[in-house]
Amino acid sequence: MDTYSGSHTGQSGQQVGTEDRFTKTIEEYTSEIPSSAFLGVALGAMALSLIAQAAGQGKWGNFIAQWVPTWLIIGLYNKIVKLEGHDHTDRAYSH
Repeated sequence: MDTYSGSHTGQSGQQVGTEDRFTKTIEEYTSEIPSSAFLGVALGAMALSLIAQAAGQGKWGNFIAQWVPTWLIIGLYNKIVKLEGHDHTDRAYSH
């Protein structure tokens, strides 16, 4: 499998990292949330969607059902961040 360096050389010739401060801050906060929480929210959205559908609120049921893949993808991103951490270049230069 190919490795990703996660950085590029800027105009001045210095290596520039790909993660900005905002992204790192979000990753630090979200890495504290258990991955099962995102799965729980997705399952809750499925249940809420089913309840809305059964109550005759089809449009609301469909709207809520569209949240499910979003929460699953956010949970997947969270899991990857926990396993891989920030950019490899950031870890290489921080030591």
